[in-house]
Amino acid sequence: MRIGVLVSGSGSNLQAIIDLCKRGDIAAEIVLVLSNVPTAYGLQRAKDNAIATKVIDHKNYDNREPFDKAMIEALDDARVDLVCLAGFMRLLTPTFVNHFTGRLINIHPALLPSFPGLHVQQQAIDAGACFSGATIHFVDEGMDTGAIIAQAVVPVLQGDDADTLAARILKQEHRLYPMAVRLFSENRVLLKNGRVEIVNCIQDDAAVIISHK
Repeated sequence: MRIGVLVSGSGSNLQAIIDLCKRGDIAAEIVLVLSNVPTAYGLQRAKDNAIATKVIDHKNYDNREPFDKAMIEALDDARVDLVCLAGFMRLLTPTFVNHFTGRLINIHPALLPSFPGLHVQQQAIDAGACFSGATIHFVDEGMDTGAIIAQAVVPVLQGDDADTLAARILKQEHRLYPMAVRLFSENRVLLKNGRVEIVNCIQDDAAVIISHK
């Protein structure tokens, strides 16, 4: 499986996927890391691991449509099977989303459908939530509304602020994203009628997580 990763910043989730592929126990490779920010550290992570990079600076385009078409061309040229958004901080047009339907995934630092959008850790704290976490989901034309693939749950602790909660969630993101990529590489992720089914999924109907404030 050929993977393209889109980044705008440090690329720590990119690194988690790089590490997964380097271990050699998954039939996948990252063939392109693409960024809209020339100084994004994720590009350096890719170069350090001999992965091809490309910068398509959104500031050089008058609007989102030609920018997204340039990204589509770069990803198609790299013959990617799966596109992973890893801290890519641009809204995508329907043209881009529809071009990669079923092959475009994102990670969001909250338990969707709760707390979409930005500042999600503070949203969880302000709501008095006992749990937060991370979600891997398909990207559709909405804001964090795509079908959910996998989630990791972390407690919201007394005394948490947005930064401490974000740090706890990030550790689980680094576990969750590689797991989702592995499921894709094994052809175990099925999208049916707007919902995800995982082939050969082990389920425990007695599983429970309980917390209190």
